[in-house]
This record gives sequence, structure tokens and C-alpha cells, in this order.
Amino acid sequence: MAAQLPLAGIDARTAAKTDRLFFALRPDAAAIARIERLIGQLRQDFGLEGKALGAARFHVTLRLLGDFPSFPQEVADAARAAAQPLTAIPAFKLGFDRVGTIVRRPRNMPLVLLGEEGVISVKAFHASLDKAMERVGLGSTGRSQYTPHLTLLYDDRFVAPCPIEAINWTAHEFVLVRSLLGRGRHEVVARWGLHP
Repeated sequence: MAAQLPLAGIDARTAAKTDRLFFALRPDAAAIARIERLIGQLRQDFGLEGKALGAARFHVTLRLLGDFPSFPQEVADAARAAAQPLTAIPAFKLGFDRVGTIVRRPRNMPLVLLGEEGVISVKAFHASLDKAMERVGLGSTGRSQYTPHLTLLYDDRFVAPCPIEAINWTAHEFVLVRSLLGRGRHEVVARWGLHP
């Protein structure tokens, strides 16, 4: 998709945002199957009615690059430059052993997988990615706390954090994802394998 030229008198900062760009980890097929079974069980246990994100959209966000009025090619190129050195990092295990609602608004709240010890490696990778982003001029998140999570669905019902049988996988790669805002679609723009 070609970048759209700005119209005279329209500021790109106020134009409608159509594209979100972010780095992510994606679960493997076995983890996806377990996630889908868990969602079915959670629907029964808590009377949830929200639609699940689905296998193609399950991910753990590592770093949000922003929302844009069109595909941000320059940002994507800088992100690629930041990501390349991280391929020297070994593949790592991650796991989630709790589920709960993140309350950001009164309705349509995300129900997510959460973890403690199982996400320590994700936090370390996030810190490395954040430093790499700074080196290429994309800045730091500026946030002191990063909470790795995987969104399962959105629902109006609140689910207090509760333990689950751990869902684990090994991250062999990380990806740069383009989310088409309002369309419920993710496209992998680039992927990088981690050191075996």
C-alpha cells in the first residue's frame, strides 16, 4: 500500500489513524490450542460473551510504535534496524499462569493471560528491544513498568485474577505487526529468528 500524501491544510497528527505498528511475540500452535480451550472454559465459568481475538491475533506486545494515518514506512525501516541485532539473543521460554481482567474502562475490558516468573525472560527481551529502539532514534517507552500479557477477548464482565494451568511456549522469533485499526486484522510486516 503506497503512503498517502498529506492534503493541504491537514495535519498528519490529527488525521484519522488507520495503522498501528508494534513488536510482538506470537504463541506456537500447541499454545494456541491450549489458549482456545481455556477461553471455552472461561466462558462457561464466568458467563463471558465477548468474542475471542482468535489465533491470528493472539500475541504478547513487546513494544508499541504508535498509531498512524497510513503505513509508516520510515518508522518500520527504523524498527527493522533496531530489531536486527536482537537476533543474537537466544530463544527463550515464557509462560502464563494466571488470567484476569485489566480494567481500563467500564465496558469491553480485556481479559488477559498474566504471569510472574514465566515472563521474566520477556521483560528482559523487552528491555533489550527498548534500548535498541533508542539507538535508532525511536526513543524509549519512558515507562518504568512493563506487564507482559496476552489478550484473550474483550468482555463487560470483570474477572478477578485467578490461577490457571500454565500455558508455556518457547519464543523462537519476534515479529513486527501492522494492525489495521477497526478492521480486526493483523499483518506480519517482518520477522526475526532468535539464536537457536
